[in-house]
Amino acid sequence: MDKLLLWVSVLITLPEAFAQANLHGKVFVFPRESSTDHVSLITKLEKPLRNFTLCLRAYSDLSRYYSLFSYNVQGKDNELLVFKDKIGTYSLFIGNTRVTAKVLEQFPAPAHFCVSWESSSGIAEFWVNGKPLVKKGLKQGYSVGAHPKIILGQEQDTYGGGFDKRQSFVGEIGDLYMWDSVLSAEEILSAYQDSPINPNILNWQDLDYEIKGYVIIKPLVWH
Repeated sequence: MDKLLLWVSVLITLPEAFAQANLHGKVFVFPRESSTDHVSLITKLEKPLRNFTLCLRAYSDLSRYYSLFSYNVQGKDNELLVFKDKIGTYSLFIGNTRVTAKVLEQFPAPAHFCVSWESSSGIAEFWVNGKPLVKKGLKQGYSVGAHPKIILGQEQDTYGGGFDKRQSFVGEIGDLYMWDSVLSAEEILSAYQDSPINPNILNWQDLDYEIKGYVIIKPLVWH
């Protein structure tokens, strides 16, 4: 009987940590600075990435730098990292190489952010609230490694760990989608208008995730 009660307890508590869900109209809320609180996004990405597009919405009143999306593979730091350095300044790391784009933005205010990268040309495109920023180039010919650990709320210095409270995200993240291709301007606009087209790496409306620590799912009340 004790073993039966234990398994019932496990089944009841497990969905609070690990789940597969349609999160449309919802956000992950990261309520505090922390070196532990985060969300792991789970994907079966078994081949290196030669191209990608990532889109998400974020709302934060932090004026310091923080991680928006951290993707690491074994033995490589900053394999794919989206970082906000300060108000109006966004960085993309590919293979531990960095480019930065700037935009005039209000603070604090929610933002829809997209970034894409194409290996053949090395061109990275940044979009904020449906508008393109200046294109940059990095790691031409490179392939982003497969079998990643993908973390929201923290920046990884090791594979799935090595978090620093000073780089943690405080705020809300939602509508996160990722593709293994470079989206057109029309497709970026569709994502901005909440009609993403066939995301095939990460899909907010069919998301596998694991919550660690103090992260809460709440309705999206801003846009």
